[in-house]
Amino acid sequence: MATEKENIENFLKERDNLIKKLEDGKLDKRSFLDENANLVEKLSMRPFCPVDTIEKGLYNYHYYNVLAKYYNDMGNLSKGRKQKCNFNKRDNYYCEKDKSLQAMLEIKNYENVEGYYIELHSARLKNSIFEVVFTDKKYAIFHSKNLGILKNLKDNSVFSEVSQKSIIDTYVNKP
Repeated sequence: MATEKENIENFLKERDNLIKKLEDGKLDKRSFLDENANLVEKLSMRPFCPVDTIEKGLYNYHYYNVLAKYYNDMGNLSKGRKQKCNFNKRDNYYCEKDKSLQAMLEIKNYENVEGYYIELHSARLKNSIFEVVFTDKKYAIFHSKNLGILKNLKDNSVFSEVSQKSIIDTYVNKP
C-alpha cells in the first residue's frame, strides 16, 4: 500500500502528464476532463483535511474541480428537480475547490502569486472569472469567481485589474 507522500507524488506526476498531453494536442478538452476524472477515481484518494501543503491543496483543488465539472455536465443533461440537485452539488464542489485555493494562497503567504481577470469569449463571464498563477510552480494555474479570494488577492497586492489572456487560453475558451 502506497504512503500518503507516494500517492501525492503519483498524482502530481499523472496530473503533469495529462496537462502535457493537452498542451501537445494529444488530448482535446473533453478527453482531458474525462482523463482527470479517471485519475481521481483510479487513485481512490479522499481530499485532505487540513490542507497544510501546496501538494495537498493541488490534489484537493483537482479533486473538487473534477467533481464540479461532472455535476455541471449532469445538470446540463437533466431537467427539473434532478437538474437543480446536480447544480447544487456542482456549486458545493466549486466552493470546496475555492477553499483549497485559499488554503494554498495562505500557505504561500501570497508570495510568487499573480492574479488577474481573464479574457473570455463569453460576455456573461467577463470580469467574473480570474486566474491565479503560482509563478514558482509549473502548472499551478487556478481559476475562480470567489469574491473572498479576489479581495484577498487585492489586499495582498497581487491582483492586476488589467484583463489578460489566460495562460491556458485554448483550454478555457474552448466550448
